Parts: sequence; C-alpha cells; structure tokens
Amino acid sequence: MKMSGCGNDFVLVDASKKRLGGDLKELARKICARHTGVGADGLFIIEPDKEVDFSVRMFNADGSEPEMCGNASRCLARFAKMCGVAGDKARFRTPAGIIEAEVRKDDVRIRMTTPRDVRPAVTLTLTGGTGEVAFVNTGVPHAVMFVEDVRTVDVVGLGREIRNHEKFAPAGTNVDFVQVMGPGRLKIRTYERGVEDETLACGTGAVAAGVIARLAGKVKGESVAVEVEGGVLTVTAEMEGEKPSGATLAGEARVVFRGITEEL
Repeated sequence: MKMSGCGNDFVLVDASKKRLGGDLKELARKICARHTGVGADGLFIIEPDKEVDFSVRMFNADGSEPEMCGNASRCLARFAKMCGVAGDKARFRTPAGIIEAEVRKDDVRIRMTTPRDVRPAVTLTLTGGTGEVAFVNTGVPHAVMFVEDVRTVDVVGLGREIRNHEKFAPAGTNVDFVQVMGPGRLKIRTYERGVEDETLACGTGAVAAGVIARLAGKVKGESVAVEVEGGVLTVTAEMEGEKPSGATLAGEARVVFRGITEEL
C-alpha cells in the first residue's frame, strides 16, 4: 500500500505473518525510485513482535535505515489497523524505541520518543558565511534554522551543506528551515537525510521545530500548528523545566493506492 502523511509518501508492506527475505535495502531503492518504481520517500515493513502489536523495518529511499520517521509511523498505525494487525490504539517498535499511536479515521496521533541531545546554539562555518542552528534528536537528528521567509531559502543547496557538516559527522543530520508565523504557528521546509532532497513534510522535523521554538520562547503553549509543504501537522511539545519531556505528532494519514509489485 502507498500512503501519504501530508505529502510525505511511503510504501508500506505487511510482513506480520511472513517475513521478507532478500536484500531489503536494494528493494527499497527500487520501489522508492520516482520514475522506475512506485515512487516514495521510504519503504516500511511491518513485522511480528512478541511484546507489542508489531515492529517496523524502516528504509529511506536510498536504502539507508533511519531510526524513526514520524509521518511514516502515523501511516503505519492506520495501515496496521486496516490489515488487522492492530486496533484504534497501537504500540509498535522502531529502532528509536516504542511508539504509541491512536487512529481516528484518517487522522492519526502518535506519542514520540522523548526528544534528546538538545543543543540550543550551534555555530556553523558555511559557504555563504556563518550560520546558527539548534540541534535536537526527535528519534533522528535535526538541525533547526530560523529564517525570515522559508520561500526564499535554498533548501536543497544549504540543506545539503548543513546535512553533511563536520559538526554533525559521521551520521549527518536532517535540516529544518523554520519561519515563525505567530505565537502558535510555524512554517517549515525540510531537507531529509536518506531522501537527500526536500520532502513535502517531515514529522520528526515538525516535532524538532516545535520543541526548539518552544525552548527559544518563539511560541506559546504546548501545542503548535506546523505548516509543511503538504499540509498542516499539530505538534505538542511538553517541557519539564528547561528540558523537553515528551512530544506528540498528529495529522492526516491518507491511503493513496493499494497494489502488487513484482519486486517482492
């Protein structure tokens, strides 16, 4: 099945009864190819788990394996319900930890792993001069840069430079360019590691933006609407003093189509 979480698109496979064999990294590259495959930001495979409803194998479009993907997790929760693997509420295992989800028709809310490794100010030497970002791991690493207008940012060029910067070596980082639209609203564009391009949405990036904006006093209250290129996500950033203590992510998880591939 192919699903979309505010434009972040994924191919999802139910292997809860029979595990897939073969080279899954190569399978991900083939299926995710935009012109010769299904076309997607990633391939996500449901597998059985003895302790929770299911576990997930995660693959980016380039075959690399991320620890977490927020929008894919929301899509997975709805997909698992449709396949009879889980119900309206689900708990499932990702490399980043256990994710809790609640499905309400095509709207899905997940409780993320606790944001960690916060660095409020990281100064970078870049081609165009120096730049400052904040850093947080919301299941995967994110560098957050506040800008006046996200429409004018060279997301791919600058994003790729920051993604590969020595200060984030060796794993690299996702990069979020964030514009503050008001006390409860942000606008974001994201360069995603593993996709190696801008995506229409990034769930972990939206959470990173919400957490960093709240820590910096740029938004008020726990809940913030985050405008992405493909829609709007709702982020709740919970705090315990000056540290993030939890986060949730909510938004649409829409079925694009069901199909059969000869690659499996």
